[in-house]
Amino acid sequence: MIDRVLVTGGAGFVGSNLVRLLLERGYAVRVLDNFARGRQAYLQGLDVEIVEADIRQAEAIGGAFAGVDRAVHLAALGSVVESIEDPVTNFESNVLGTFNVLRAATEAGVERLVFSSTGGALIGNATPPVNENSLPRPISPYGAGKLCCEAYCHAFAHAYGLPTVATRFANVYGAYSDHKQGVINQFFRRIQAEQPMVIYGDGSATRDYIHVDDICRGLLSALTLDLSTPEVIHLASGEETSLATLAGYFKEISGQPDHPIEFADRRPGEVERNFATYDRAREVLGFHPEISLREGLAMTWDWLCQRNLDE
Repeated sequence: MIDRVLVTGGAGFVGSNLVRLLLERGYAVRVLDNFARGRQAYLQGLDVEIVEADIRQAEAIGGAFAGVDRAVHLAALGSVVESIEDPVTNFESNVLGTFNVLRAATEAGVERLVFSSTGGALIGNATPPVNENSLPRPISPYGAGKLCCEAYCHAFAHAYGLPTVATRFANVYGAYSDHKQGVINQFFRRIQAEQPMVIYGDGSATRDYIHVDDICRGLLSALTLDLSTPEVIHLASGEETSLATLAGYFKEISGQPDHPIEFADRRPGEVERNFATYDRAREVLGFHPEISLREGLAMTWDWLCQRNLDE
């Protein structure tokens, strides 16, 4: 029986949504976060234990794992662009930080650790759809770091008996994301400021977008189902959406069909086309996305608008 779950990065975007789902399902939740990116306000009013510490400091995080049954490791720096500008900080946070988390979980006797990886950035430029058998060829320090972390998860499972599941996220969007800098938030801010939406490239670049509620359901399954071997599993929508199509959805949802779009040079390190199948997730976790992109974007738009009003 699982009683207490630790969520690293639990004050961040995916973390704060996952914490709510765990509480709804009756779990005791402990959050480990340094609040550099996450927000304490996201956890306001929730019955959670908070440990403020940085995963880059091994000596500071060990106590957070004491008495924990299972853990979800979400704490990370998630920007491809930032990883190119500052690969050292990205490595320290994502790779060294994950190594410290794996060690702490092993020493504390944690029963399973679920790691948040990535799909597109890790695989690199490959003809989609990709899956768990696609050859990883990352083209950014962020993608390379996540691949390294997956390798360490697999190694700790075999060398030290720590069961691990690496979940490769598609592009996640949804509530509690207003601090993020991704394209969906950038489109929202531009429309709200009556400025053109900016697309890097010609608009043909594609991504696989998945609502955070679907991601959290997948994480909960990875955390709770009995899995006998270390796993790598894509949590994705299985659908390919271009940036031009995404911008069109925003025009429709905002009620501004003539809102202008500005095109800028493509940014290095970002893949051109990406979407993944979720066949393995369906087979192992019983996972399938429940929220369509059009529906999820409308939900996110409403949440961001309300957030602006509250502030």
